[in-house]
Amino acid sequence: MTQEETESEQLFWETTRISTVNISPSQTNTDRQMASSNSLLSEDQFLCPICLDVFTRPVSTPCGHNFCMSCISSYWDDTPVSQCPVCKETFERRPDLRVNTFISGLASQFMSLQVTDSHIWSPDQQQARCGGAVLCDICTDTQQEAVKSCLECLTSYCDVHLEPHHRAAGLKRHTLVDPLASLQDRICKEHARCLTLFCIDDGVLLCDVCAGLRHINHDVTSPRQAYEEKKALLGDTEAKVQQMIQERLQKVRVMKESVEQSKTESKEDLMRLVSGIQKCQTELVKVMEEKQKAAEEQADGFISSMEREITELQRTTVKLRELKQTEDQLCFLQSFPNRSILPHTMDLSTLSLNRQAEIHHVQKSLNKSVSQLRMLLDKMNTVIQKLSDGTDVSNDATLEYVQQYEVDVVLDHDTAHPLLILSDDGKQVRYSMDSALWVNPTLSQNTFTVDLAVLGQRGFGHSFYFEVFVGGKTEWCLGVAKASIQRREAVVRSPHRGLWAIWFLKNKFEAFSSPNVRVYSGKVERVGVFVDYNGGQISFYDVQTATLIHSFTGCVFTEILHPYFNPCDNEYGSNLGPMIIVPVNPTE
Repeated sequence: MTQEETESEQLFWETTRISTVNISPSQTNTDRQMASSNSLLSEDQFLCPICLDVFTRPVSTPCGHNFCMSCISSYWDDTPVSQCPVCKETFERRPDLRVNTFISGLASQFMSLQVTDSHIWSPDQQQARCGGAVLCDICTDTQQEAVKSCLECLTSYCDVHLEPHHRAAGLKRHTLVDPLASLQDRICKEHARCLTLFCIDDGVLLCDVCAGLRHINHDVTSPRQAYEEKKALLGDTEAKVQQMIQERLQKVRVMKESVEQSKTESKEDLMRLVSGIQKCQTELVKVMEEKQKAAEEQADGFISSMEREITELQRTTVKLRELKQTEDQLCFLQSFPNRSILPHTMDLSTLSLNRQAEIHHVQKSLNKSVSQLRMLLDKMNTVIQKLSDGTDVSNDATLEYVQQYEVDVVLDHDTAHPLLILSDDGKQVRYSMDSALWVNPTLSQNTFTVDLAVLGQRGFGHSFYFEVFVGGKTEWCLGVAKASIQRREAVVRSPHRGLWAIWFLKNKFEAFSSPNVRVYSGKVERVGVFVDYNGGQISFYDVQTATLIHSFTGCVFTEILHPYFNPCDNEYGSNLGPMIIVPVNPTE
């Protein structure tokens, strides 16, 4: 340190000793403020002209003005030339600034005199935190209330035990502040200096030495500014937490109502089913009885008629036999009737038992209905058995639910990479090894030129679902992308890039945004993609087993989303098969 710097520091310490130590405990706040205002160094001399706060890692420009390093750096980042904000002197090249350790030390010592700032070292806060007043650390019998705390001694004193600090020359240089609890927590344990800075990068309090040694390239600010920022952040976080609480309370209410409604509806549905079956049984029995009675009456009429005709025919048979036995020709001819020998009878060929046929038809229809009902009952018994055995049937129910949101997806030829071949109907895409496709390709601004990708024509700003058959492909990538996704460069595999997709390679799945993090194992042939737009969730399903492959949750969508397809190249074995958009075909 130069002689000039040494003299300046001695002047500073003498000033701070006069302005702090010589103020008696009996002086009022007004007296202390007046004494402070008479000091040789005022707070204005330690304020950055840009942020108007006490210097944090101060630097000096070639023109001699001082600023916080972060303030002047940000200022020059936003201006075309490097110019001093105070005197407007312009520098040909941006100066290489270094922290002025002398000014930094002065600012740190000045800040130690401001420790009683209400935002950082408020005695009321300390007392409230400790549940009462700060007591003297020296008193042995009855501890008296402390009137001052010494930052060098790390001790709090009452009026009596503070007296040596006003009398002894060595103690007069100590820094006295209003009573503080837990003084050790306010002093750097390594350098025994006051913690007057805060590192935003590491989230720790620092002394000026710590800031100059290990945090020189970090974002360092004053505790006051950090306090205000974090307090505001707490307010925002609290508001968000309250919103989350309300959202979850709403979900709980909806779920309770849903459970109660489901419980009531299930009972009512079963009662209606039983009642309907009973009603059908009653009506069917009534109809069958009426039909049977009519059939019996019709049959009785036919039987009576037949019996009368049989009697007549039997009589005719007797007459014919008698006539046949007559040998006298004259008697035979006189006895032979002029009219038909046979009695009048019904034509049996026209006889129809319509009632019996009708009953047979009803029975046949009934048997068919009973057979269908028996199949439904068997299916119901299977579901009941699964529920009874604890078998999870929720996967099937979930898949059936999301399939209700099916949309018609058609691939957009305008976005397809030149090495991709699309079917005429826009339902299939596959990779081609024909490099001739790259010869003078006509590419639009919407075309993918690095990733082997293609988007769906339609974008959706609401919930939607679609299914894709991938068959035996060894590699593919499938998901949804925001409309403004990067087309002319490779999409970076990291969150917040506007692509929510799963990547399959051989027998493992990864979330595209999380490289080398396996989310699912095995192989699938048919994949379902569901987007809960308002709920901020994207889910992928193995359709054949109704199993969830992976879900992206907590997403925030600010644009419409397009289905995203990448059949990948042939690097990992035969992979020339297409990705096919297929219609939903839920199991009946």
